Amino acid sequence: MGPGLIAVLVVVLFLAINTIKILKEYERGVVFRLGRFVGVRGPGLILLIPMFEKMVKVTLRTVALDVPPQDVVTKDNVSIKVNAVMYFQVFEPSKAIIAVEDYLFATSQIGQTTLRSVLGEHELDDLLSNREKINQKLQQVIDERTDPWGIKVSAVEVKDVDLPENMRRALAKQAEAERERRAKVIHADGEFQASAKLKDAADILAIQPVSVQLRYLQTLTEISAEKNSTIIFPFPIELLQYFLKKNSNP
Repeated sequence: MGPGLIAVLVVVLFLAINTIKILKEYERGVVFRLGRFVGVRGPGLILLIPMFEKMVKVTLRTVALDVPPQDVVTKDNVSIKVNAVMYFQVFEPSKAIIAVEDYLFATSQIGQTTLRSVLGEHELDDLLSNREKINQKLQQVIDERTDPWGIKVSAVEVKDVDLPENMRRALAKQAEAERERRAKVIHADGEFQASAKLKDAADILAIQPVSVQLRYLQTLTEISAEKNSTIIFPFPIELLQYFLKKNSNP
């Protein structure tokens, strides 16, 4: 094989590599001809004009981008560290390549700055209790800022909230006090219901005095079953009222 043939093969191989491109189903190619945008191609087999056309591949799959921990000062002046994760997808490959230099880096930076600004508008209790609402606000703000780049942010989730040690102790005490308050309320409610039932029972016994005597007999039966050496017999108050009336009328 002579040097001329080898040179021809090298040229042909070079042209084939720069001419034939294959894009997967989830990929698109942003094509530039002499530096000018000429269109988006793919998926499948793509043919480029060697030396004149260049292609930049863009994936259309959803990307999970981790937002590193950020120092946030809440509205009530509590310093915390918060990290999050963003889920976004390129819906216009041409904008993602032309409108911004590096859409992955730019989206990450937007996520970090938005995380600090949005969480700084909320108090710590609101951040801990209304996380779903804050996630929706983050997703809305970031999506509006990345829309000119052809990027759709589908979700933003706050993952971890790192509290200072003194705040952890304060929240633990607050939770303990809340549990004690609920226990006292439940106990008081139980006492109230029990007193209401006792009042209803007293009203029924007042209407039917013989039921009091039956209750006495039931109590004696229960005491005798315990085999006690001493039995205290409840004395009906009605008998005392009879003697009191005789003493008052000599």
